[in-house]
Amino acid sequence: MTLVDLGIPAARPSPPRRVSRQLMVGSVPVGGDAPVSVQSMTTTVTADVDATLQQIAELTAAGCQIVRVAVPSADDADALPAIVARSTIPVIADIHFQPRYVFAAIDAGCAAVRVNPGNIKKFDDRVGEIAHAAKAAGVSIRIGVNAGSLDPRVLERHGKATPEALVESALWECSLFAEHGFDDLKLSVKHHDPMVMIAAYRQLAQRCEYPLHLGVTEAGPRFQGTIKSAVAFGVLLAEGIGDTIRVSLSAPPVEEVKVGTAILESLGLRPKRLEIVSCPSCGRAQVDVYRLAEQVTAAFEGFETPLRVAVMGCVVNGPGEAREADLGVSSGNGKGQIFVRGKVVRTVPESQIVEALVEEALNRDWSETGEAS
Repeated sequence: MTLVDLGIPAARPSPPRRVSRQLMVGSVPVGGDAPVSVQSMTTTVTADVDATLQQIAELTAAGCQIVRVAVPSADDADALPAIVARSTIPVIADIHFQPRYVFAAIDAGCAAVRVNPGNIKKFDDRVGEIAHAAKAAGVSIRIGVNAGSLDPRVLERHGKATPEALVESALWECSLFAEHGFDDLKLSVKHHDPMVMIAAYRQLAQRCEYPLHLGVTEAGPRFQGTIKSAVAFGVLLAEGIGDTIRVSLSAPPVEEVKVGTAILESLGLRPKRLEIVSCPSCGRAQVDVYRLAEQVTAAFEGFETPLRVAVMGCVVNGPGEAREADLGVSSGNGKGQIFVRGKVVRTVPESQIVEALVEEALNRDWSETGEAS
């Protein structure tokens, strides 16, 4: 049988980005033409410096670019200088209720401060002081409006946390900062309902040029939260809306980073690492595809070179999908045909498929510009 070399599909163009201002969160640019960045938040008690730094290191290794730490107490605020000094990625202080911790975070050298005006008493009265301190230190501020803690005055006017209410609250606070000549702001208008969240961000995107931080707040456990975030982020990012993201899961924060990274990769907004293309459940499969896909995924854990690996279990779609991947196997009748960039290079017994794929991955040059050799 003569096989046609289909080659590798061309990279998909990235969605056109909404025009926004650019600001710096430490060393990470946010907005403008900067890549969409991935954030997460530590779950440790911030005052436990070593535990917090250990979690920051784990998040960094998973691909997190900006980390947020909670500052609900004086002990947490006192820990910020040590954390900032030893963290390898920019640290954002998350401030609620007590405006004095905003100034502590700025003095500690945090890259940015997140404030939720809806639950900081008399926040509007302190905007001038905050703007002056942040501007002098070169610190950016995120105005984080949440459906669950909306400014009572706005909530009374709208009756509930509608998209319009979320946007009104965020833009009102922006106007107060603008009065003091401060515009290093990024905004978020989070809601637990993806459709409300999408509508709010669409409205906000049309009414300002501030960079936007995307999030579905209280998204839920890992599976539910992943689905909600993928739906909402996928819609908005495909429309060019969003400059930095945080997936909120009731799960370890490293999982948030993994999901956020995968969302960006699927939209072509971050270079892909490993992508497994594998068969769904199907009566045509002539191999245990579930088990084989899991084995291949485990075997390639930590493989740094971006690869699309196809794990196919029948002769219907198998050869075509395997040819279009960088590396692939089409299985059947107790054997597996191993493909490298569209060409069959060997056939092995089913028991040796995983080993053969790993060997091919390790022993070839996967540079983008040339054939694997």
